[in-house]
Amino acid sequence: MTELDSKHPKVTVRHVSNAMGKLAPLSLAESWDNVGLLLGDYEHSVERIMTCLTVTEQTVREALLRSPDLIVSHHPIPFRPLQRITTDDPTGRWLWMLAGSGVSVYSPHTAWDNAASGINQTLAELLGLTQVQPLVIKPGINSSTESVLGTGRVGILARPSLWEDLVELLRTSLGVLSLQFSGDATRRIRKLAIVCGSGASLLREASKAECDGFLTGEATYHQTLEATHLGINLIQVGHHASERFAMDRLAKELQSLFPTVECWASTEEADPIVGWGRA
Repeated sequence: MTELDSKHPKVTVRHVSNAMGKLAPLSLAESWDNVGLLLGDYEHSVERIMTCLTVTEQTVREALLRSPDLIVSHHPIPFRPLQRITTDDPTGRWLWMLAGSGVSVYSPHTAWDNAASGINQTLAELLGLTQVQPLVIKPGINSSTESVLGTGRVGILARPSLWEDLVELLRTSLGVLSLQFSGDATRRIRKLAIVCGSGASLLREASKAECDGFLTGEATYHQTLEATHLGINLIQVGHHASERFAMDRLAKELQSLFPTVECWASTEEADPIVGWGRA
């Protein structure tokens, strides 16, 4: 699946966009999201690709230093429609700098969260869940696919676990060193819902699915109270930790699809939140 014509072996932004569309079909994105090629020229040649979780001052600086032709950023930029692009605000400044350097930006965001081999599925596999299904099945897109597709994941743990057991499992499988927990520490978790990023808006769906636990990146204070009210143990590993690992994996995927292109995950990107509760 390299999307390349043997007569025209040059890799373009279109080739990479098409490959991303197969890894993370845009039909899987949430209706409110902004996904796909957000900045750039489809016919622009690609020799270097950098993946990152978010376009920030650090990742833009790295891009200007290492000169990728394309950034695959999980979080979209811009996210909301812009009336102007100026250097007076961070989004405009970063877009202006990237465009001036000929760097395109592609974002898969919730399409990659929800994909058959995407972030939520990977988290489910890392935690050894069985009977894994989407937490919310997406209507109208499953008729021609072999697997059921949708938002988040829900599955059964190999054995009912106290939250301390899950902490150790997350530490060894995901490298999570700190997190926040709310709920009944004496309750064993058997059925776990997973929604990476800011996924706690789906707590009621998890309750309907009779989940004991809910793993996400971050939740608001009121969502935490809602989880307690619903009788669900809520585990927050941090937005960055719940998704960033997948950008390393995505860089390796793109490298295998386009062996003549240099692909790497940002080395400068770091979690902007420090002092999160210790695991």
